[in-house]
Amino acid sequence: MLKRYGIGADINKNALEITKENIRFRKNNEYNPILFHKDARKLDFIKDESIDLVCTHPPYANIIKYSDGVSGDLSLLDIEEFLIAMEDVAAESYRVLKRNKYCAILIGDTRRNKHMIPLGFRVMEKFLGAGFVLKETIIKEQHNCQATGFWYKRSIEYNFLLIAHEYLFIFRKP
Repeated sequence: MLKRYGIGADINKNALEITKENIRFRKNNEYNPILFHKDARKLDFIKDESIDLVCTHPPYANIIKYSDGVSGDLSLLDIEEFLIAMEDVAAESYRVLKRNKYCAILIGDTRRNKHMIPLGFRVMEKFLGAGFVLKETIIKEQHNCQATGFWYKRSIEYNFLLIAHEYLFIFRKP
């Protein structure tokens, strides 16, 4: 509607079908997003330094399953493997982004063995390591999560606080 060209990539075919349904109201419009069944670690169908804005929201490492066994699904990886994969996502995002343009990633933390794992900050470090500079950190408060009831009971039983936020990191490619 703002006359911008969009490209969407997702490894999960079901997510692409949902996206197609969500953008269906824009029929016969030259600005409809082009969707690809691709892995964010391999954006070889996009030229170097050709994108003005990258937005990504990866599925979290081994927390909530994003698919039923789709090969390459990052949600099927444990934390350390996930972080290695995020290095590739960061590198590809950096490669396709034009200079002085922005990359936004929405990511949260997790908990293991009753202790916080700062997954968001560890992913932020991967993007910084790829060459990005951090422009902003926005904290998004979580509302009405489906798992809240389950985790609320466990938080009382095991004495921990609910994770009620995600980070929206805004990076710039210098």
